[in-house]
Amino acid sequence: MTDERLPPIRDGAATMRVRVLHGFEFSERGSVLALPANVERVIALLAVRERPQHRNTVAATLWSDTTVDRAAASLRTALWQSRRIVGGCLAGAGAYLTVAAVVDVDVRRVGRQIQRLFDAGTTLDDADCNPRDLAGDLLPEWDEEWLVFERERLRQLRIHALEALCRKLSAAGRSGEAIDAGLAAVGAEPLRESAQRALIQAHLDEGNVSEARRQYHAYRELLLDSLEIEPSDGLRSLVLGGVARPHAS
Repeated sequence: MTDERLPPIRDGAATMRVRVLHGFEFSERGSVLALPANVERVIALLAVRERPQHRNTVAATLWSDTTVDRAAASLRTALWQSRRIVGGCLAGAGAYLTVAAVVDVDVRRVGRQIQRLFDAGTTLDDADCNPRDLAGDLLPEWDEEWLVFERERLRQLRIHALEALCRKLSAAGRSGEAIDAGLAAVGAEPLRESAQRALIQAHLDEGNVSEARRQYHAYRELLLDSLEIEPSDGLRSLVLGGVARPHAS
């Protein structure tokens, strides 16, 4: 159980999938496999951190409550079990580990979608237009210290992406979809003014001034109840002005 070598990629490894949004799941050829907890933890860490991780970093992160030697031994055991159960899911280069490139990882797909939505020059692709693809917390049932930063980072990126999607859909004249994306952004963080602004603008672009004002007053009431502050003058002016942006031709 001390053999640290990782195996070559097996035939059919492209059918492996790792899910870390909504919860952990590993599947191969459409079948969900139950993995030992230590193997799940290693795969999850490497799936979330897209850049290859040094073995010492992986061991210290996942087994921070023990000695360096014990942590390294625990990692070796997990890698040995991983090799036996899931074959080429993990890849190694020297002292570095990563999830093999042929494995489909949901959070990495979402990351690429987010980057496309952030790119102002990217033409809106229908594959990126479903706001539900941007939903889901990172391993919500796991209590791991390293996940605190990763969860918040992904949450912020997802909300920014939903706002960007709302604006792009609205500019393209796809008002219903824009409002759906705006509602998803507001649902993820109701107190966030930029999310409320995107949704209100989508209502205005559709010509629904009454809906825009209703959303504004609901947000104002929420802010006063929660933080005892008013929305910004800019948001108030947007609503009172009731100005729609010209749609893209």
